[in-house]
Amino acid sequence: MGRLFGTDGARGIANADLNCELAMNIGRAAAYVLIEKTTEKPKFLIGKDTRMSSGMLEMALAAGLCSVGADVVLAGFIPTPAVAYLVGHTGCDAGIMISASHNPCEYNGIKIFDGNGYKLPDRLEEEIESLVLDDSSCITYPTGGEVGNVFSRGDYLDDYINHLVGCVDTDLKGLRIAIDCANGCASYTAEKLFTALGADVHMLHNRPNGININQNCGSTHMEDLIDYVNGNQVDLGLAFDGDSDRCLAVDQNGKLIDGDKLIAIFATYLREHNRLKDNTAVITVMTNLGFKLFAKENDIQVIETKVGDRYVLEEMIKHGYNIGGEQSGHIIFKDFATTGDGQLSGAMLAKIIVDSQSDAAALSSVMTVLPQTMINVEASPELKALLKTDRDILAAIKQASEELGNTGRILVRASGTEPLIRVMLEGTDIHQIKRLAKSVAAVIKGKAV
Repeated sequence: MGRLFGTDGARGIANADLNCELAMNIGRAAAYVLIEKTTEKPKFLIGKDTRMSSGMLEMALAAGLCSVGADVVLAGFIPTPAVAYLVGHTGCDAGIMISASHNPCEYNGIKIFDGNGYKLPDRLEEEIESLVLDDSSCITYPTGGEVGNVFSRGDYLDDYINHLVGCVDTDLKGLRIAIDCANGCASYTAEKLFTALGADVHMLHNRPNGININQNCGSTHMEDLIDYVNGNQVDLGLAFDGDSDRCLAVDQNGKLIDGDKLIAIFATYLREHNRLKDNTAVITVMTNLGFKLFAKENDIQVIETKVGDRYVLEEMIKHGYNIGGEQSGHIIFKDFATTGDGQLSGAMLAKIIVDSQSDAAALSSVMTVLPQTMINVEASPELKALLKTDRDILAAIKQASEELGNTGRILVRASGTEPLIRVMLEGTDIHQIKRLAKSVAAVIKGKAV
């Protein structure tokens, strides 16, 4: 796998890159690092998404944790943000989510949260990684009553749903919402949540079978939800990804509302209610230029970070900002959550529709999206490394940037979660940016070994 931890935990093809032995070793290392931070027997909460491989990795992680003296609580199929919330709510010392988020079913991943529900900082991930990849001789293995135990809890989903209901605190009666669960974790929570809030729900892709997670559905495949909204009289469509930490929406006319527009809607609402901390929203370098134009027109300050919701959150924590996120639909309401929560985002959008007595299309008009195109180039770690050093690649990027001038921009970056290099361009002329994207992508592809 190379380096274990990317921008969103350790991830790879399950039972190949990410096999049982590696999962067990990550569990051991994580417990050892966190045991050093506590004087009592540590307790880990483990959640999982609906992939066929999640149960296998769950058992391996639990075995690794117990082997060094940590207790384990199995929460079953549960969204990633639920694990983040429940760690602090239940008094556990750490949480682990087994999920590859929006990736296909053959992938899986391991995300670790500290006792406060935050993703581990780079420093602790590097400690764990060093123990797994370099030297684990310092780890000792207890016996007898010092070995960890495994427990199961079946009521955590209700605790999480009740938490979200309290955050939204609005009656959605009369609102018709179509919900695409991506055959993932939201299949166990979304209908209960939105029904409890009073909405009339229409469920799509909420029958997980182990292999259909994210398969032509969810926030990375919006076509089915758009078709459903266009063919039925609903007020709003919401789509989550496999572990429900992302949300994208569709207005009543079948038009996509991406993460950038959602953040614009939320920032506007918070500002109107004097609740936008320091009048600031936190975004990433991938955020559409249209958001910056919206922010300038509305006197909202913008802080830009590297791609990855962890970096957005770090900036929010550092300065106390309360709204931020990514175009992909990772949106963080810092007043209510420690990580991106798709169902919280969707419920908050529904709340704003009701509170403002408006509709989704009118709300999303607050921001105009500039034309954007992106090409994903399959890339090995070696090809990713060339992005900063290869003269031909750097020259192609520079040439495209000069041609765009002040009317657009180019961003070329290596994905932190997938074996891809992303070539993204924005501008006023869609034909120009598509041509330039293809040209730069071709140069990068030509460097593949």
